[in-house]
Amino acid sequence: MKLQVTQENLSKALGHVSRVANSRGTLPILSNVLLKTVDNRLSISATNLDIAITHYIGSKVSQEGAITVPARLMQDFVSSLPSGVIDLKLEDNKLHISTEKYQSVINGVSAEDFPVMPAIADGQDWTIPGKTLKTGLQQVVLAASSDEARPVLTGVYFHSHEGNLFIVATDSYRLAEKKLNTTKQEINLLVPATALQDLLRILGDEESDVQVTNDDQQILFKVGDVELVTRLIEGSYPDYRKLIPSNFVSSASLKRSDFVNITKVSSLFARESAGSVTINLEEGPKQASIRSIASQIGENTASASAEVAGDGIITLNSRYVLDALNALNGDNAMISFNGKLEACLIRDPSVKDYTHVIMPLKS
Repeated sequence: MKLQVTQENLSKALGHVSRVANSRGTLPILSNVLLKTVDNRLSISATNLDIAITHYIGSKVSQEGAITVPARLMQDFVSSLPSGVIDLKLEDNKLHISTEKYQSVINGVSAEDFPVMPAIADGQDWTIPGKTLKTGLQQVVLAASSDEARPVLTGVYFHSHEGNLFIVATDSYRLAEKKLNTTKQEINLLVPATALQDLLRILGDEESDVQVTNDDQQILFKVGDVELVTRLIEGSYPDYRKLIPSNFVSSASLKRSDFVNITKVSSLFARESAGSVTINLEEGPKQASIRSIASQIGENTASASAEVAGDGIITLNSRYVLDALNALNGDNAMISFNGKLEACLIRDPSVKDYTHVIMPLKS
């Protein structure tokens, strides 16, 4: 293998794929990245057997070849080099890396030992605008569970419903649902949230369409010159729609920035009570107030002007409230609920494609 690449392109590609390489795994080669020439391009790949990322970059190939090298060392080294052209040359499983003033040799491992994710042979293909997918994932992934005891809840559920594509995540304490766009295809997939967090980093400012291919076991996302493939989670997703209330006894609309501020201030006093704060909606003075008590420190009440319909009181986790508010994009926020024991809904009153549900705490 002998080729030339630019430092900028190689460093960016290594940054995308290296975080998937697993240095704690039982297979030492999983801590390596695979460098391989493909059609006058260099492909850089890494996998942890559940997720695989491949980034293709333009290169001037003089001799074909492939090798795997330690991901962490390769990334740190290349990112430390000055911008410009890098020469890569493979001799006896040793990768020679040279620039005008730097010469290094990294001992590699044969590419034949590197695991390859099985290809998706007879999958269905669909596309989605990169910006739409990025916004949706940012609003939903935060609600996925990290508890492996319930694998189904560690995923994001992609599904078609009444001609629209939805994504949803829940950890059973909160739930986030986003309508992405219209679709004629039947989609019913459970994608690991960890893989989608990697996808978010790859999406960046991508404006073009993301090409998606899936079968019953895997899903492939193509974003420009980057491909991410991950295994799907097996199992049936809970029927979450029945958890989302449609009518409410109490609701309030207020400036999102005001809501964020009074929640942040109250959360400071809620640390010893696991973030528990009590939200009180008052129709008379037209305000929403948040109260928190810390027996060792003191107590706090913060209020903001609001358009209130129906007095009500509910106790919520302040961190979940802040996550929901930060996921909204508009200037206003609306909170709605039916008494202190039922699910609470937070949304942008001017937008109907995003819903965030939080379960109350016992007060």
